Amino acid sequence: MPRFSVIVPAYQVQAYLRECLESVLTQSYPDLELIAVDDCSPDACGAVIDEFAARDPRVRPVHLPANVGLGPARNAGMARATGDYLVFLDGDDTLTPDALLAVADRLKETGDPDVLVYDYARAYWTGETVRNQVAAQLAEHGPAPFTLADRPGLLGLLAVAWNKAYRREFVEREGFTFPPGYYEDTPWTYPVLMTAGTVATLDRVCVHYRQRRAGGILHTTSERHFEVFGQYDRVFAHLDAHPGLERWRPVLFRRMVDHLLTVYTRPDRLPRGSRAAFLRRARDQYRRHRTPGASVPARARVRHALVRFGLHRTYRTLRLAAALGRRAGRMRRRALRGLRRALLRTHYGVQRLLPLDTGRVLFTVEDDGGYGGDPAALESAVRDHAPHVRTAWAARPELHHTLPTATRRLVPGTAAHLTALARSAYVVTDRTLVPGLVKRKGQILVHTPPGTPLAYAGLDLQDRPAAARDTDFARLLEGVDQWDHVVTGDRHSTLTYERVLPGRYRTLEYGRPRTDRFHTATPQDVAVLRDSLGVPAGAVAILYAPAPRDYRRTPVGTLDLERVVRRLGPRFVILSRAGRPQDQPLEAASDRVVDVSAHPDVMALCLASDALVTDFSPLMCDYAGLDRPIVLHAEDREAYAAARGLYVDPWTFPPGAVADSEDELIEIFAGGRWCGPRATRLRAAFRDRFCPHDDGRAAERVVRTVLLGEFAEPLPVPPERRSPVPAAAAAPETPVVSLPPQPAVF
Repeated sequence: MPRFSVIVPAYQVQAYLRECLESVLTQSYPDLELIAVDDCSPDACGAVIDEFAARDPRVRPVHLPANVGLGPARNAGMARATGDYLVFLDGDDTLTPDALLAVADRLKETGDPDVLVYDYARAYWTGETVRNQVAAQLAEHGPAPFTLADRPGLLGLLAVAWNKAYRREFVEREGFTFPPGYYEDTPWTYPVLMTAGTVATLDRVCVHYRQRRAGGILHTTSERHFEVFGQYDRVFAHLDAHPGLERWRPVLFRRMVDHLLTVYTRPDRLPRGSRAAFLRRARDQYRRHRTPGASVPARARVRHALVRFGLHRTYRTLRLAAALGRRAGRMRRRALRGLRRALLRTHYGVQRLLPLDTGRVLFTVEDDGGYGGDPAALESAVRDHAPHVRTAWAARPELHHTLPTATRRLVPGTAAHLTALARSAYVVTDRTLVPGLVKRKGQILVHTPPGTPLAYAGLDLQDRPAAARDTDFARLLEGVDQWDHVVTGDRHSTLTYERVLPGRYRTLEYGRPRTDRFHTATPQDVAVLRDSLGVPAGAVAILYAPAPRDYRRTPVGTLDLERVVRRLGPRFVILSRAGRPQDQPLEAASDRVVDVSAHPDVMALCLASDALVTDFSPLMCDYAGLDRPIVLHAEDREAYAAARGLYVDPWTFPPGAVADSEDELIEIFAGGRWCGPRATRLRAAFRDRFCPHDDGRAAERVVRTVLLGEFAEPLPVPPERRSPVPAAAAAPETPVVSLPPQPAVF
């Protein structure tokens, strides 16, 4: 008897079915049977299912003689299921890696509940993946398992069958089956949740819910959307047959009205001319199932009234009025914005007529970000070595908490910010072009490039359109012409930037100011950082920070981080800075894979880690100054080099061990090569080339040169460098990690 019976109905999904079935059969938890149901599909779905059945004995093909629809097709799969738990998956969706392993672990933790609810993410055809926005309902705090009465908010989740695992014995005992027709999940989901004696949740994305550009029931205009009424009749019939569930009637009534409104208002579901008839049916449904005492939130009362009275013409009138109101509002806001811009332009022009303030420095960074990077190191050095100079930082209001209390906080685009932009004698930025700045005579602009240029930059990107994308090179050079000083950390950076970003600026090859922290931080500082990130004492923390693929529109993941830490054992923790968009929640992470993509201070992450895994990221040049192990890993080297272009190929001049595959990376850490003597020698040579000035005083040298005028000549390479703070987790020279047997992982 397998642990899971994964049931996949298939009808006209030949383009996606192969990926769906692969996502099940490649799960790291292999104790499953895959029941693939060909719902008499006219395309190649049946042939794909037979192909998979021929190569994997876990696949049980079912071919139905006639098309019966999604619900009956699932019933056909359930009738043949033998697993402990039923898992449903639509033929165009996929399971995420290790999903069934996480589900199995959670079932064991919670004592095999009747139902386990897990999360999903919408996977759009553009490549974007967005997690369910009400994932908070799946929080695992509190006792588990529980009943629906303990967590009624679960009824607010999307009413689908494929975001849950069901104990087969429970389903068979209660006689649950799927009805025919559209919206078949509705009379399944609500009765199952209400009847379950034990329920548990898993706060992890286990399903990628494909949002197809075309096709799919929810994007098909059809009279069959009227079948939603019959499905809710089945829900309330179940309540009538089970008086003990009567308490849920008001909640389900509100859910029904909201669902009917969704079908009614979506433009791509009901055929033209059928909306009035649909709303009349909804009115009858409302009256038939209306529950006394069913409270309606104030913001939803107008919408519910539309259904209650069948006010189709009223809805159209309100919709037209709302559209006119929105248009008037947009025009009003546009006029106010135009007036505000004109007033601010006038204010800025007046401020530029006033004398420059030689005792003021304005700091600004890319995207109006918070305190960090080279500008932050220079701002701190200004306060330490030029205390008579006042500093101000322009950042978005929500990031003001990252700024030191001694630094003036400015909101970009405000009158105060424009005053500082016009009057400050010094401007420090990592931006190519400071928005709104019309540089004045005598105003000094210090530019800090984003990092050591390993890949093509500046004008060299003109021949790399995939990487340059929408770069405006004329505007780029306008920004370069405003620079007075450019801070670099090594001779390679100096020569490269002066060629690809040509201008009249002076290069200050003094070292990277942001790496000064590596030499001034104490072991106590490192311990605090590790604790704040949840790194256990004694653990080896690996910072995973690949370079962004700016020639791709969507991010690409080349490492299965969960598998890596599972193979390495409990001693290792991964801090993942893999470029996930900051407005998207992390899909899945164990307690040993910590998502730090949105962490504002990458230098703090470096200090908190014991080793770096990267590919082409300039961060390796900064990290080398820490004198901690660096391991290279990339499975798309040729594609990156062809699209992005490389000045320095790290594989020909590596800072440490090199892995060409995920398994080789695991072996490097398991066998100790990551911190062995050869890795140490390679890192020393890499440091000599890219960290010649790292001694903890780079920011001080820039401040003394620009603000105090004390340096006149380029800095010579220092004969000795102070040792940076040691790694927090003292690793033996050749640690050995016991790996679990290979068959248990694959």
